[in-house]
Order: sequence, then structure tokens, then C-alpha cells
Amino acid sequence: MPRPLGELEDAVMTRVWKWNRPVTVREVLEDLQQERSIAYTTVMTVLDNLHQKGWVRREAEGRAYRYEAVSTRAAYAAALMNDAWSQSDNPAAALVAFFGMMSAEQREALRDAVRMVQGPETPTGQNPQEGPAHESPAAPEGDDGR
Repeated sequence: MPRPLGELEDAVMTRVWKWNRPVTVREVLEDLQQERSIAYTTVMTVLDNLHQKGWVRREAEGRAYRYEAVSTRAAYAAALMNDAWSQSDNPAAALVAFFGMMSAEQREALRDAVRMVQGPETPTGQNPQEGPAHESPAAPEGDDGR
């Protein structure tokens, strides 16, 4: 189970995910300093902790490191949701309660996501990736099986 990120870890990872490239401690520090007072060593420790926890990979560049996210924010959020859902003793009720908390825009995003996962459907409602329901594969034309 992914442990939810702490407040400062989340602030750092938000930048790493948003920039979507290897970043230095200095870059993260300068951006964080626009909204809070924070020391270089604090950001360095947070990134080192995130590396040890497997959230970022790092590559040496001179005497410093460049850090890069191992996965996306979407994958992190999905893992948290999946873990929370799997902890429920009544998963269907948990989903109903979760859907009830959603805004209209979130429910529409959910419908779009379900459509993307299901893939395109034929007019009969069958997913083309599943193949015909009750037909056996036809022999190639001109091949009578002999």
C-alpha cells in the first residue's frame, strides 16, 4: 500500500510531477520559497527520503543529484483509491458513497474514464476486442479445411 505523502513530500512531488523532467534540489527549493520559508537542506532531505521510499529515482550530476518521478500523480492517486477501496468490508457500498461525494464534473470524468477502459462498442453493445459471442472463427476464404 502506498502511504499517503506528507504535506511537504506532496509539495515537492507536485513540482516533480508538474515539471515532468529531472530536477535539482535548488530548482525545487527556489519554487517552494515563493510560498514558504524553507532551507536547502530540508528540500534535500525530503528528496532523499522520497528516493529511499521509491517515489523518485536520482542520477548524479557533479556533486548533486537530479531527481525524477518513478510514476505519475495519476498512478499515485489510483493506488491510494484502490487501497482505500480494498480496505472496505463492503466495496459496492464504498463506491456508492464515493460517487455520492462527487461533483457533476467528477462524475462526467468518471463516465469518460469507464468508456476509455471499456473501449469502443459495436451497435449491438459488444466490445470488438472481445470477439463474437457465439461464433467460432471462420476459416480463411478459399480454405475448405483440407
